[in-house]
Amino acid sequence: MESVNSKLRITTVDDTEALAKKASEILVHDARRAIEANDHFYVAISGGLTPRRFFELIGALPDSLALPWQKIQLFWVDERCVQPDSPASNYKLAVETFLPKVSIPPDNIHRIQAESSDCEAAVHLYEEEIRKAFGIPQGQVPLFDLIVLGMGPDGHTGSLFRNSYAPFDKEDLACVVYSMSDDYNRITMTHPVLRAASHVVILVSGPEKAAILREVLTAECDEVRYPIHTIWPILEKVTWLVDSDAARLL
Repeated sequence: MESVNSKLRITTVDDTEALAKKASEILVHDARRAIEANDHFYVAISGGLTPRRFFELIGALPDSLALPWQKIQLFWVDERCVQPDSPASNYKLAVETFLPKVSIPPDNIHRIQAESSDCEAAVHLYEEEIRKAFGIPQGQVPLFDLIVLGMGPDGHTGSLFRNSYAPFDKEDLACVVYSMSDDYNRITMTHPVLRAASHVVILVSGPEKAAILREVLTAECDEVRYPIHTIWPILEKVTWLVDSDAARLL
């Protein structure tokens, strides 16, 4: 692959099953390391089709189930503004796949209360939730041990969409992304939070992602065209986990 950045760290696996297994191994490894060092593990996850099998394995594999979940604080990178039991909810995906199967205390589950009709109020609630869990004051950015992201077919990540203010918000921990179409409004963590993480993993799978993945990895940094480029300053902390279908043009 012809890349403009030598800091890219790409792990290619055979298929979505191998991708899910590798992602679960990374989560277990990072959790053990963080808990050994600091007695806690702060992780934020995303939704979508790609992580479903990964989440299922979290709720099934012995190494994951054996983690001291009482020391794990779980957050969401982004959420659609829907009820928590909606099929479109990222939180519901976690409930369907792993949350009831691991021994995480309810107080350690920090979902985005995006069902509120007041999206701005929901953002403030989530920021307060983050600050309380991390014990940080206003103006300080939380330091997640692991953030798991995906990448959309237009080069966005989380809900940092093109043609929105979200990729450029440097002041907040989270912000509202208002839909200009019939899609859902969303709430997303901002890129300063993503950049501050100790480790970021980006899951990319499927043949429909092959062209955009090549574009994103070989283009000059352009945060307007490819919002995922907002994390380019921390590429040395980013692991790209890509299945063979998505990697076929690399």
